[in-house]
Amino acid sequence: MAILDVLSFPDERLRTVAKPVEEVNDEIKQLVSDMFETMKDENGIGLAATQVNRHVQVVVMDVSEDQNEPRVFINPEIIRKDGSTISEEGCLSVPNQFAEINRPISCDVEYLNYNGEKSFLKAEGLLATCIQHEMDHLEGILFIDYLSKLKKTMIIKKLSKQKGKPDRIVV
Repeated sequence: MAILDVLSFPDERLRTVAKPVEEVNDEIKQLVSDMFETMKDENGIGLAATQVNRHVQVVVMDVSEDQNEPRVFINPEIIRKDGSTISEEGCLSVPNQFAEINRPISCDVEYLNYNGEKSFLKAEGLLATCIQHEMDHLEGILFIDYLSKLKKTMIIKKLSKQKGKPDRIVV
């Protein structure tokens, strides 16, 4: 396993749309392992392959309190969204910045698991938020894209002045 470099905004590679995984092979499984190690090293709860400059549809996450429920989503597709909630989000690619984002409170996702098997998940709460956040990365979308121009500009100015790791867990 290896810790990968996480791209930071405004790196244009974060805007790259990820391609579907054609086959869940050893290379993809190694990427998944490296992404989990990177996510934990960065104190995150979710990571999309786009964030580590691999432009394939792979997402890893673990939203459990004790980080013992790892989840892998390959070629994920949200087939239903429901409700609405506002929650604070942050992002490993937008370090130390947080904002309230309005997203559906639940979603149903079809995806391939670590073994390449077709899977289905009904997600709610933080898990649903994390899935949507990470899947946005696969489309080249960042959470700050949901903000007003003023709020986004304020975050961009703060980013230009800061360095270091976040003091909160981020997706």
